[in-house]
Amino acid sequence: MLGKTAKPAGVHKHRFTAMGTPCEVQVETRDSKLGARLARIGEAEARRIEEKYTRYKPTGVVWSINNAGGQPVEVDEETAGLLDYAAQVHALSEGRFDITSGVLRRAWKFDGSDRVPEPPAVDALMPLIGWRKVGWERPRLTLPPGMEIDLGGICKEYAVDRAAMAILAAADAPVLVNFGGDLRTTRAKAGSRWAVAIESLDPAKTSGGLLQIGEGAVATSGDAKRFLLKDGKRYSHILDPRTGWPVEGPPRSVTVAARTCVQAGTLSTLAMLLGPQAETFLKAEKAEAWVLW
Repeated sequence: MLGKTAKPAGVHKHRFTAMGTPCEVQVETRDSKLGARLARIGEAEARRIEEKYTRYKPTGVVWSINNAGGQPVEVDEETAGLLDYAAQVHALSEGRFDITSGVLRRAWKFDGSDRVPEPPAVDALMPLIGWRKVGWERPRLTLPPGMEIDLGGICKEYAVDRAAMAILAAADAPVLVNFGGDLRTTRAKAGSRWAVAIESLDPAKTSGGLLQIGEGAVATSGDAKRFLLKDGKRYSHILDPRTGWPVEGPPRSVTVAARTCVQAGTLSTLAMLLGPQAETFLKAEKAEAWVLW
């Protein structure tokens, strides 16, 4: 008697919106119920991190810190790890990466228009920026009144990594977690790699090329959609917190492949912050990267 032919593995796709961006979890499996369960685990982790680290709602630690009126706030171990990481990147970047710089959004609106703020509007915000002004003694953070932190420069990539690890803890399946173009895979699909599109700078194209990924992560930083244009000059949304003004001459896009999404995102962000020195930096770091000017 012949046995039944095994059902070929398919890719279960689950899409949702979180952290203000379209998200997708893909699971290669023959079991559609398992695929749906694993995808829901990934979505749940994204929503947990969004609720915990949003600055807009009193659901978590960032809102508590920003509204503490200068009083110290004791944070949990997960948050302490993120703050330690932010402090480390701030030091390595010589202040170019600063989680207190989010207040600059009060002056800068990168909507594709020509509305560049007047220098006094930017200057007025500079006293509210500077990680060195923050009191951070694990596990207590003291933020001077008027200042705020924003973990948006880390959280999406962190959520990708956490979602991938949560899924992997539940089942050893090939999974791709993609949150707004920042992604991580648990391992290659059966007999093939994951095909990942790099966003094109040309509006007429949907992608600028394809990457084949087994196990690892990819993150992209760029200004294709967020910029200002005045008198023929393009102002990138990549702001230097030391000046309050856009970085001069950055690439249009930097994509980095690394072991984790946080690593890839950090390298791509720092490359953008270094402007014309982006490629020199990435080569020195021996990063697998694609830079578009």
